[in-house]
Amino acid sequence: MSDTASRRRGRRPRTESADTRDRILAVAREEFSERGYDKTSVRGIAKAAGVDSALVHHYFGTKEQIFAEAIEVAFAPALNAPEAVADGPPDGVGERLTRFIFGVWENPTTRTPLLAILRSAVNNETAAAVFRRMVASQLLRRVAAQLDAPDAELRAELAAAQLVGCAMMRYVIKLEPLASADVEQVIARVAPVVQGYLTGS
Repeated sequence: MSDTASRRRGRRPRTESADTRDRILAVAREEFSERGYDKTSVRGIAKAAGVDSALVHHYFGTKEQIFAEAIEVAFAPALNAPEAVADGPPDGVGERLTRFIFGVWENPTTRTPLLAILRSAVNNETAAAVFRRMVASQLLRRVAAQLDAPDAELRAELAAAQLVGCAMMRYVIKLEPLASADVEQVIARVAPVVQGYLTGS
């Protein structure tokens, strides 16, 4: 066997392995989005991906672990929020963060997986714990690091609570008139409150 054939043969399993893993993860995101955490099973993910359940466990471990990896990808657009906080003067941080977060929610492509995450987190404690760890480590601490205040983490959490609460009421519960209000009007009302949490005395 030639060296070229040997290298080609050695390369193929790694490529196929990566493709299989990516396919399983894509299916998992769809399953969690459509069914929520409780109604999604490793067996169901495996069946939809056309693989054996043992292979799902091999790549990702438990259902909790595959959920964590699946929602990290779905939540990725929101993880740029700390840059939005840092990009401008302090007196505009509330509007920048509010506008950024509502921009993520208003986009149907990013809204759908976020809805699935919130629904799963509300209905299942395991999913909620995964969501809390990710938000705390990858979002809130990074936002807090941009603030010049001794209680920066608390301020960041209060601002996040305001924004997540608004998102729940507007996009999940769909409470009127908030659900159908113009997003610019919502941002104008919410941003000063977020500003107060982040920089107020």
